[in-house]
Amino acid sequence: MTVEGSDKTSLEKATLGGGCFWCTEAVFSEVKGVTSVTPGYSGGHVRNPTYEQVCTDTTGHAEVVQVEFDPRVVTFGELLHIFFTIHDPTTPNRQGADVGTQYRSVIFYHTEQQRKTAAEVMEEITKSGIWGKKLVTQLEPLKEFYPAEEYHRNYFERNPSQPYCRMVIEPKVAKFRKHYLQMLKVS
Repeated sequence: MTVEGSDKTSLEKATLGGGCFWCTEAVFSEVKGVTSVTPGYSGGHVRNPTYEQVCTDTTGHAEVVQVEFDPRVVTFGELLHIFFTIHDPTTPNRQGADVGTQYRSVIFYHTEQQRKTAAEVMEEITKSGIWGKKLVTQLEPLKEFYPAEEYHRNYFERNPSQPYCRMVIEPKVAKFRKHYLQMLKVS
């Protein structure tokens, strides 16, 4: 899928971990200017990890999404504001009932400009006090991204009646829609 009027050379990537990648994929797939969202793994020490390996909490990987976006439509900073709205960046290695280092809050930056923007947004979020606690979001350079297995892709879209989707993912998508209606893709 491509954004009307965009070409591949103008697209950028963001790699974000905010808990379960099914949740973050479902939200970012609805953002205007996002051309693709791929769930996967980053930040670990095992090459080409499997989901089963990552779930052992021994590979060092976080569940992440790699978001390809048109910065003329949505900026990296705007993506980060959505990111900080849809997950709790104050709980180390957990999001709700999902516990383990694979669920940590992390931004893997692709460029020095992304690092600077992420640091600025994190400072802004901290100063705003909206979370009432200290951010634990890690900011690291992207070294490797490994796409997740095919059955993880478009999970929410393919399994809307599954209990995890209804109880965990659906409320995050609803929160995004409520707070960022103007950034919602038009179908």
